[in-house]
Amino acid sequence: MRNRKIKVLHVIGIMDYGGAETMIMNLYRKINKEEFQFDFLVHRNRIGQYDKEIRDLGGNIYYIPEFKIYNWKSYKKACVDFFSKHNDYDIVHGHIESCAEIYLNAANEQGICTVAHCHSAGFQSLIPKLLYNFLTHNTRNVSNYFLACSQEAGENRFGNNVVNSARFLIFNNGIDTEKYVYTEDRHNTLKKKWNVENKRIIGHVGRMSQEKNQRFLLEIFKKICSIQNNVELFLVGDGQEKEALEKQAKDLDISENVRFLGSRSDVADLMNLFDVFVFPSIYEGLPLVLVEAQAADLPCVVSEAIVSEAIFTDKIKKISLNDSYERWVTEVLALLNRNDMRNDNYALICEKGFDINDTVMRLEEFYKSIIKK
Repeated sequence: MRNRKIKVLHVIGIMDYGGAETMIMNLYRKINKEEFQFDFLVHRNRIGQYDKEIRDLGGNIYYIPEFKIYNWKSYKKACVDFFSKHNDYDIVHGHIESCAEIYLNAANEQGICTVAHCHSAGFQSLIPKLLYNFLTHNTRNVSNYFLACSQEAGENRFGNNVVNSARFLIFNNGIDTEKYVYTEDRHNTLKKKWNVENKRIIGHVGRMSQEKNQRFLLEIFKKICSIQNNVELFLVGDGQEKEALEKQAKDLDISENVRFLGSRSDVADLMNLFDVFVFPSIYEGLPLVLVEAQAADLPCVVSEAIVSEAIFTDKIKKISLNDSYERWVTEVLALLNRNDMRNDNYALICEKGFDINDTVMRLEEFYKSIIKK
């Protein structure tokens, strides 16, 4: 019989408003804090957007140098030193994959149970894929347990032997569904608040990086603007591509119709504000933002990178990135101007197992089961 909390250390890049980070925070807010302690090991020496809330909830945040391949030796030493000093964790739950073999092995050497968690499936190009496979392949021989957001993500990262074993679990990206429920009054109030009452809003939420493919989205939007003049594009997120995307919008002469909103904590409201959601990712796992969009019953146009497990309403239109801009424009405009009634999807999200109350219960059961073993 345990007489103390189960201590879990989450290892991640930085606790900003990203998909994996938001999922972890959703879990942390709901998990039984009488039984579980969450701490965080991050790879950036700056304050994250969730740091204050983490500390307010009782969590500790530790910092370790960012892994950059060339600093493999010093990074490994930093991990070994960290876990030799902080060896009282029951579980190390790893969300950053490129260096997972190193930090999970350092935890294992201290007798700590390890979990590798995959949040994405696919790669941007051949060279990153080869390098990433080289860096991450041995994780399957190091970690004690494995989680993935989808079957495809698990197979891509860990291989069939792991996925077909008792050490693997598909873990849904849970959301606080109640926050996203759509009502017409809420939509109209938000339109007024944002001063877009006479506009149709195309929305996108995602890290500004090449795999999210916002450059493609701006090209589509340019063509939409040439057909319909009462549209605006709201881009939510930050990242290394932001300056290039702002320049692209300027070069395409659509800057007046594009709003770069940065990272936001009010995504639930934005999903109620948007009229259509467009998500042309080159690759994905099971995107949390698409679950959020469907919780708000928001019509979506997405790329074929989106796995079938992520789709549970009939308002999702899947299109290949090999199709023409014109095909994308046609589908976006068709949804934008349909004016279908949007529903309360709370029961649907719960039924599909993506409500946070269900996922936090599964996580608690998972943690307890591996501690017993």
